[in-house]
Amino acid sequence: MSNLLNLASNSLLPLLVLPLLYWAFDFPRRQPKKTNLTFYVHDYLSGHDTSAITVAGKDGHATSVLHFGTLVAVDDPVTEGPDPKSKEIGRAQGMYINSQLDGKGLHLLFSVIFTEGEYKGSTLEIQGADPFAVKEREFSVVSGTGYFRFVKGYGIMTTEMLDIPNLRAILKLDITVKHY
Repeated sequence: MSNLLNLASNSLLPLLVLPLLYWAFDFPRRQPKKTNLTFYVHDYLSGHDTSAITVAGKDGHATSVLHFGTLVAVDDPVTEGPDPKSKEIGRAQGMYINSQLDGKGLHLLFSVIFTEGEYKGSTLEIQGADPFAVKEREFSVVSGTGYFRFVKGYGIMTTEMLDIPNLRAILKLDITVKHY
């Protein structure tokens, strides 16, 4: 009987120790990485380089983005710097809707698709409020792909340039994310 107990306890020991060893040696690898990014989104609703269009609103396509309920589709260039001639590293594709009754706030929903550089082929999914009259606005980074798989984070958006009469803006996005 004691031989049977010794055999049973010796057989269970590896079953208890192996998961603990796996966890101990695998744990550092499972710690999330922190990445800080800064880039610029060029949102142009007019001009030869238009990258956004009104698709719905109170008066149809002619509705200004400054009116409540207006929906805009975007395919904006994403660059390393604020200058429109700086290196393009991706596109911001998605939409925003003017969701504030007084017309001074948007709700953003778009993907940053990296087409060049270190993160080429990866994406970040951006969502959140954009009360564009405020100098700094915070938004959520809710998902990602490639390098940013399992991402979560936030960003601060500031307006680098705003030309209301021509509906053109350059936005600086400072993003902090944690991912694996």
